[in-house]
Amino acid sequence: MAPRKKLKGLVAATITPMTPDGKINLSVIRQYVDYLVNEQNVKNIFVNGTTGEGLSLSIQERKLLAEEWMCQGKDKLDHVIIHVGALNLPECQELARHAAAMGADGIAVIAPFFFKPTNKVRVEELLDGIKAQIPTFQGVKFSDTDLLDLAQCIHKNETGEFEFLYGVDEFLTGEFLNFVIKLGFGVAQTKALMTSVSGIPMGPPRLPLVDASSEFVIKAKAKLDSIVWPNGD
Repeated sequence: MAPRKKLKGLVAATITPMTPDGKINLSVIRQYVDYLVNEQNVKNIFVNGTTGEGLSLSIQERKLLAEEWMCQGKDKLDHVIIHVGALNLPECQELARHAAAMGADGIAVIAPFFFKPTNKVRVEELLDGIKAQIPTFQGVKFSDTDLLDLAQCIHKNETGEFEFLYGVDEFLTGEFLNFVIKLGFGVAQTKALMTSVSGIPMGPPRLPLVDASSEFVIKAKAKLDSIVWPNGD
């Protein structure tokens, strides 16, 4: 077995492009890959997560998106991680098998968020012996704002066996994102901004989310244009 590739650098949580009538738009994925690689120097992606509205998509849509990202990212991207979490175990398993069959570099699964484990001790036991039960387990995406807790996790991982991805972008942002967060920032606003900045039509979010307001887009674009970036652009 070939040694696994080390995950380094930024990981882009990809947006799911949609047509004006709310269908997934696979036709712009190639352009999206080239934008990430050539203009942003980002070569790792996380597909069908929260930013990608994964839980608002059908199983078939999620498979089609995963396939297109794998196809268009071949020989361009370093890591394609497919989120396979769902509200029931059979769908998680189906999506995981599909990702494995395509040769995805990794899968990610959101923790249960509706029906949840009630026995904390059982959860701790599972995590303590995770490698024995899941030999391919590689790490955790940490999406809490408690940085002390994150530091403790990293300290306990002193051998470097696992990888930790930090998922609260708001804690790592600068002037622009701090500004738009105050305006009200979410998936819909992300899609609107990405369309404006990249020129790639990301389309509307899927219901129950609604489009970003024109006021948000105008204010965010004005703020973005007013910032002097380190490279002078």
